[in-house]
Amino acid sequence: AVWNFPRTKEHHLPLQIGEMVHILQASEARQCRRLWLLQGIFPASLIRLKGGVVEQRGVEERVVPAEMPTVQEITTTLREWATIWKQLYVAGQTERYGQVKRMMQELMEQRSQLLSGTLPKDQLLRLRKEVTGKMDYGNKILALDLVVRDEDENILDPDRTSVISLFQAHRRAAQTLTQRLQEETSPQQRAPGHGTHGAASPSHNLYLCVRNFVCHIGEEAQLFMALYDPGEQRIISENYVIRWASTGVPQDIELLNNLKVVFTDLGSTDLKRERLFLVCQIIRVGRMDLRDSHSRKLSTGLRRPFGISAMDITDITKGTCDSDEDKQHFIPVHPVAADGDFLHNMIRKAVEGKDINHKGQGLWVSLKMLWGDLSQVRKDHPHLVDRSTAVARKLGYPEVIMPGKRDVRNDIYLTLVQGEFDKGNKKTQKNVEVTVCVCDEAGNVVQNVIHAGAGDSPTSHYRSVVYYQQRHQRWMETLKIAVPIEDVHRTHLRFTFRHRSSSDSKDRSERIFSMAFVRLMRPDGTTLRDGEHDLVLYKGDSKKLEDASAYLSLPSERNLSESKLLSGSSFRVSGAAPALAVSTRDSFQISTLICSTKLTQNVNLLGLLKWRSKPSLLCGNLQKLMNVDGGEVIKFLQDTLDALFSIMMEHSETDVYDTLVFDALVFIVRLVADRKFQHFNTVLEAYIRQHFSATLAYKKLLSVLTQYVEQAGRGEPCESLPRTFKALEYIFKFIVRSRHLFAQLYEGKEVAEFQRSLQRFFLTLNQLMQSPLEGPTLLSQ
Repeated sequence: AVWNFPRTKEHHLPLQIGEMVHILQASEARQCRRLWLLQGIFPASLIRLKGGVVEQRGVEERVVPAEMPTVQEITTTLREWATIWKQLYVAGQTERYGQVKRMMQELMEQRSQLLSGTLPKDQLLRLRKEVTGKMDYGNKILALDLVVRDEDENILDPDRTSVISLFQAHRRAAQTLTQRLQEETSPQQRAPGHGTHGAASPSHNLYLCVRNFVCHIGEEAQLFMALYDPGEQRIISENYVIRWASTGVPQDIELLNNLKVVFTDLGSTDLKRERLFLVCQIIRVGRMDLRDSHSRKLSTGLRRPFGISAMDITDITKGTCDSDEDKQHFIPVHPVAADGDFLHNMIRKAVEGKDINHKGQGLWVSLKMLWGDLSQVRKDHPHLVDRSTAVARKLGYPEVIMPGKRDVRNDIYLTLVQGEFDKGNKKTQKNVEVTVCVCDEAGNVVQNVIHAGAGDSPTSHYRSVVYYQQRHQRWMETLKIAVPIEDVHRTHLRFTFRHRSSSDSKDRSERIFSMAFVRLMRPDGTTLRDGEHDLVLYKGDSKKLEDASAYLSLPSERNLSESKLLSGSSFRVSGAAPALAVSTRDSFQISTLICSTKLTQNVNLLGLLKWRSKPSLLCGNLQKLMNVDGGEVIKFLQDTLDALFSIMMEHSETDVYDTLVFDALVFIVRLVADRKFQHFNTVLEAYIRQHFSATLAYKKLLSVLTQYVEQAGRGEPCESLPRTFKALEYIFKFIVRSRHLFAQLYEGKEVAEFQRSLQRFFLTLNQLMQSPLEGPTLLSQ
């Protein structure tokens, strides 16, 4: 019924909006079409026709609309809630009244989406889960009956479901609801409107749109925007780079009103940070000093510090205040006051939040939290995140790295930390500029592998900010080096240092006065370790400083013994006449962070992943895997599992490596069970379902498992068995999947043998449980 119909005559059937009628006959009598039903008549214009199915159970007849069961459930739920909603209003329970109103509006909107028939299958399933979660939650807080469902979110029919299945479904539903209620009432409430998937999603994203930048600079500017943790005093994300023209608009005019970025890979630990800031470092590109007149020829293109903007975004990321892409926030600029103001130190001061006279200068931005991985965000918010939206990743790994669809990543983050430079024969301190490039073994510069940040084109050279006449320089500038994986072993970073002069003629005559370098890969095949590196600075002829054959054989990093050795004013490293000398009065530190899904800094893990290159070391490498840091193994979860099963498959004729591979597999499964890596359960499940391909593994896994149980049953010590029992669920998942694959490949052969080996395992398990022995046997029992 789409209209109320009051009963004015004996045969009329009274109707209320939304009521369902089963039509038996339509009559065209006297030009007024009426519909007949067993109980009465009503005007045809008052109803909208829907398809339906008549279900008969004995003498009972039930009419079920031919639409999605979820849509029907929403309809009946809304009707039930509507009555209670009015009662809440009358009772004066305004807070609960408002809560139910919001939920009803959301359900109506979602019902329309479900009825539209335009959603792809995956989105439809996700929406149904969200809708049923909302209805169950609403029923719980309104003290209505708990609804139990099957895996497809359909209500379980009590007449067709066993009592035990119904009980288990009730228990599962009650647990889910209790968890949801705890989340809703916890002090760190989720952002309004980000639904039930927000908390469950291991991936969070911050969408940023720069609406405008108002600042009187008069020269070109570069804006470096990033996320900053004031507790750790460090930037935690890549930069988003905007190049601003001196005319007050973006250099790329097409980006006007389209300066968008998504800070991605944020995990639950990032949202738990005590405070999180959005910071913007403003770098002017032009003259040494803005006050210099153009009367003499000045050097241009110098990157000079201009100021900092900082905004506390903790409320937005934690969801304690609503984030809205249409709301604009103003972030004032804190300008550089003195030549000694390093931008990184200024961030600390800006974060302390002292009011400044900004004179209307600053950034206008919009922010919104988005939930799910990047592909999900693109589907859910196509109007915000499209192919042109820049993506700034976290400096580090996301909490979950999925196999298969995961992105193969090979990013090396380099931070120019600090340096100290003697003024030498100059009257004043040098204005030092560091230039970074990536070179091959011959010293040739590798083109376009340096990224200053998201939204910016890659370059071959990166030039640092120039601070005026400072002996001690503190840059804290982070850039990303993206060298193809196959080239990492033959590349190195080269840093050259030059004094920059205000006068153009003097500046042109300045040559490189020092050089430092570091290889990306160490001799043992592992990559440069994460952390700070104190590099050796070399001085000499400027051409020699850029000649790889002159420096690549020399040490690149300082250690304590070298520091003592180089205590003189300079130290000639090579015996050849035109050798380079070490500059001991100067120092230079960098920091590196490797984010690679293919390169490891652990020599034991590398030995296992590349086991084919040195098969003689395989036993040792399998044993050493147990000593590798869990985080490193988890990062290479798919590669490690692939290596273990390829060892098993390629040695199918021998059992030499079977127990070692089995123990390594148990070690990995138990790692995933660790609370720290609990998110990786889904990764392991996905691996077994989609990537695991070892057809013979089930034979070897069952064999070792049975052997261990037999050993313990005889009273012999078997240290591995208690660990194995804790990993038994996944060991069997691998066995079952392997047998399925074998049966598919060989058309069901060796069924009897498989059944016998399985039976043997269960019999040995029985014997173990019956054994009266103490010690190892009792522990295993």
